[in-house]
Parts: sequence; C-alpha cells; structure tokens
Amino acid sequence: MIKKIIISACLFLSLVSFAQEGTSSPYSFYGIGDVKFNGTLENRSMAGLSIAQDSTHINLQNPAGYANLTWTSFTIGGSSNFTNLKSGDEKGSAKKVTLDYLALGIPLSKKFGGAFGLIPYSSVGYRISNENPISSEVSKRFNGWGGLNRVFLGFGYKVLPNLNVGVNAFYNFGQIQSNSLEYIEDQGIGSRELNVSNLSGMNFNFGMTYKAKFNEKLSVFTSLYYSPGSTLKSENTRNVAIVDYNSQFDLSIIDISEDELSNNELKLPKKLSFGAGIGDSKKWLLGAEVAVQGIGQLNSNYNTIANLSYERGQKYSIGGYYIPNSNPFASYFQRITYRGGLRYEKTGLVINSNSINDAAVTFGMGLPITGSLSNFNLGLEYGKKGTTSDNLVQENYFTVSLSFSLNDKWFVKRKFY
Repeated sequence: MIKKIIISACLFLSLVSFAQEGTSSPYSFYGIGDVKFNGTLENRSMAGLSIAQDSTHINLQNPAGYANLTWTSFTIGGSSNFTNLKSGDEKGSAKKVTLDYLALGIPLSKKFGGAFGLIPYSSVGYRISNENPISSEVSKRFNGWGGLNRVFLGFGYKVLPNLNVGVNAFYNFGQIQSNSLEYIEDQGIGSRELNVSNLSGMNFNFGMTYKAKFNEKLSVFTSLYYSPGSTLKSENTRNVAIVDYNSQFDLSIIDISEDELSNNELKLPKKLSFGAGIGDSKKWLLGAEVAVQGIGQLNSNYNTIANLSYERGQKYSIGGYYIPNSNPFASYFQRITYRGGLRYEKTGLVINSNSINDAAVTFGMGLPITGSLSNFNLGLEYGKKGTTSDNLVQENYFTVSLSFSLNDKWFVKRKFY
C-alpha cells in the first residue's frame, strides 16, 4: 500500500512539474522547443553514454537494458539550470528548476524485464523583446511556454546470455503557447496574437545491447538503438486582439477577434545511436557513443520564419565511470561511483545560416544508501550553446541534477515457517 501511495504521489507531482516552463532558452521559440536529454542522471553524468549494463539501474535510452534488471527499480530525477545569455552588448541570466523523469523498472523473469514512466521530451520557455530606439517604429515582445511530454511502456528480452533486444512505445502529448505583442512606444495601445498548439502522437524506440568477454577481467560493451521518424498531430488556435498596456505591460483587452482554427502535422526526425566501450563492470568503464539524426519538419503556424532551417543532427560523447571498491563491506567512500564525460552536439537547428551547436563537460557521483542497493545521484554539467554571430544568442549554462534510484525485491510472496 505504501508503495502505491509513493508512486501515485510522484506521478501527480510530475504532472504538475511538467506543466511548467522547463527551459529559459530563446532557441526554444523554434520547432517544438528545446529538446531535453531523454535519459537518467547516471547516463547524463557520462555525457549521455548508454552502454553501461547492470541489474539495478534503468536505462531509459536503450530498452534492451530492461532485460538485465534483477531488482525492481524506481527512479526519479530533477535538475536546476543556471544560464547566462549574451547577444552583442546585451546580457541576461535565468534559472529554471524542473523534474526530468520518473520511471519504474520491473524484472518479469530471468530473461525478461519491463519499464514504464513519464519523461519530458521538449520544453518551451522564452521572453524576447525587440524594442526600437525610434518611437515611430513598431516594437515587439514575444513569450512562450509549454512543451512536449511522453509516457512510455517498454520491454527487454535476453535472446542470448550476452545479447539483449528491447522496444519502447511512447505516447507524446503537450501544449505550446506563444504570445506576441506589437506596439508603438508611448502609445499604450498594441495588438496581441496568441497561438496555442495541442500536440499528440506515438513513436517507438528499438534497442540492442551486447557484452563480450575480452579477457578474464575486461569486457567489451556495445549499444545500438534506433527511433524511426514519426508524426505529431498539431491542433492550432490563433487569436488576435487589440490591447491596452501600461509601463509594466499588464494587458487589458479592448477588442478581440474570433479564434482561427487549423491543423497540421509535424515530423519528428529519425535517430540512430551506436556506442561501444571496454571495462570491468564492477570497477570501471570507458566508452564513446555517436548519434545521428535526420531532418525533422517542426514548424508550426506561429514560428515559421524566413531565416530558419533544419539540418541533420549529430552528437558525439565520451564518458565512463570508476568505482574504487564495489565490495559491499568496503568503506563508504570507496563504494562511491564517479562518473564523467565530454559531449559535442549539432542540434540540427540553423538560424541565419549558423548551426546551433551545444558542447558540455559532465561530472557525477553515485552515493550508495547504506544497508540497501539503492543510491542517491548528484550530477554537474557545464556547457555552451549557440553563438553571438549575426545577432544570435550564446548561452553559458550550469546544471545541478539530483536523482534517486530505489531498488528492492517487489512482488515476492512471503513464506512463513
């Protein structure tokens, strides 16, 4: 009963958190917003590396990992992001706190495992102003919020002792709102356009992992997963109004038009990722991963502009972990897992002929909870996204992330003697 209450409460809290703005990036104006890392903190701390295989952690990136579970694992993670923004001579800062994922993995047999949960896929959260110094010209303000979330159900199966396959099914849903105001300085009257897009659709993720003995102490680990391209249905509403505003830009509506309704389809790009590494799974692991992504069609009726295009996305990651001593009777500090990595990503977004790239260094620690197989995880990430060229915005960000991985034997019948 207590377990059911905990899960129900976490699901409720996650739904509330996912409805809030999960980013402060001006680049979230484009497409379906700022696409987030869709994995656990353990993987994120290794720059997104997904090749690690163990029996107590859920691998949300590659569903083949579910077959390795021997303990029921409940995991929840969140992060706090601090960003400094720069464009020309202008500077700004922002902070966001978000819930990143919530999932439950269950071993269903010695060869079969499953998982389900809730993950935010993308977030929209921006406030942009374009104020002209000449009062006779029109100035503009834009702000947006919302994003795309996904619930998933997945299964993994151990085909051979060292070969796993798996599949995730995702249902995507969410709402994106965009509000723009055009006005003439010191006039107090302007026009406001409100766009609302309700998104929905399904997609899948197929994965495979393989582990081979290199010698008595070392093993080779490989990971492959593929997400086919998919379609999102977008139901759009546009509303235009004449508004009165004050110096704090509190708006009151003077005249409002009827809603304009339209529907269109967005295309999520296909994605293929391959990773490989070497190590002793109970001691250390070092690996690399490459992901390539197709060109999506993510323009809606509120963010289609002339200087925007998309290209193929790419991501390169190098990372790993180190455990001084995995023996459960070793001292506490020797049982801490240290993780780290480097990441470089071409996001696929092109503005003013400039590719928007993202590079970061990551570090993390897995802190064991004494007397159990559960652990508390801390992750740090420092990176740079975008550029100041052609009046664009460069983001320097620092992210602090926390997660819990709670592991136990569930669904076991008690025996009394």
